[in-house]
Amino acid sequence: KFLKNNQEFYDAEVTELDFSSAKAATKINRWVKNNTNGKIKTIVDRTQGDDLLFLINAIYFKGSWTREFDKNKTSNQPFYISGLTQKQHPMMYQYGKYKYYENDAFQAVSIPYGKERLSLYVFLPREGSSLAEFKQQLTAENWLQWMKEFKSRDGSIRLPRFKFEYDIKLNDSLKALGMDVAFTDNADFSNLTSESAAISQVKHKTFVEVNEEGTEAAAATSIGIVSTSISIDQPFNIVVNRPFFCSVRDNKTGAILFMGSIVEP
Repeated sequence: KFLKNNQEFYDAEVTELDFSSAKAATKINRWVKNNTNGKIKTIVDRTQGDDLLFLINAIYFKGSWTREFDKNKTSNQPFYISGLTQKQHPMMYQYGKYKYYENDAFQAVSIPYGKERLSLYVFLPREGSSLAEFKQQLTAENWLQWMKEFKSRDGSIRLPRFKFEYDIKLNDSLKALGMDVAFTDNADFSNLTSESAAISQVKHKTFVEVNEEGTEAAAATSIGIVSTSISIDQPFNIVVNRPFFCSVRDNKTGAILFMGSIVEP
């Protein structure tokens, strides 16, 4: 029934594999590679004979900017990693009309893709502030309020090109959220299998690239402040030359496809 429901409701691909064979990991990784356009090549290092089930989820996103950045305006500029530490890095530039918001803690801009249903939201902590301080404010309530505050304004953006890959084992995070029993012998997966079972590990891997043309991103998961008044006529200027937070958001549903912090592009 579990397999049938996954096929029916999630259009999931169900495959029977011999986990004692090295070919199983190869097949799983091939599926992930194919479903992330080759951006994520491995999610499972190996499988073992006592493995019962792998739940694999993958997402691939490639968005072209509504207006591409002019490559001729990209130039090497200093990016301040921390304190006095800096590096020269390609910084893209564009002037135009964007949805923009600022308060005492940060500047933020929404850079749209395609027909503007999706956007890259960039949050730049004020000088003298930090990503850690920004993240303390990053609650669901604040996020919803911030989204309401973005207004269309003319202004200039200087944004670094960046590309990164990131992977993390989510066991401890899920346990902290209350899922600790699922990782023990007391786990109840009776609706999934008649055998005694527990989650061994949950692994997540992400690839993101942002350049003049747009954003390319992929992810795979494996389970074994008060607003300040501003002048509307004043063009904004946001220079993203220090650690920042960003997310790819569906402007119609509010769903967040990707989010993360860039400390060193």
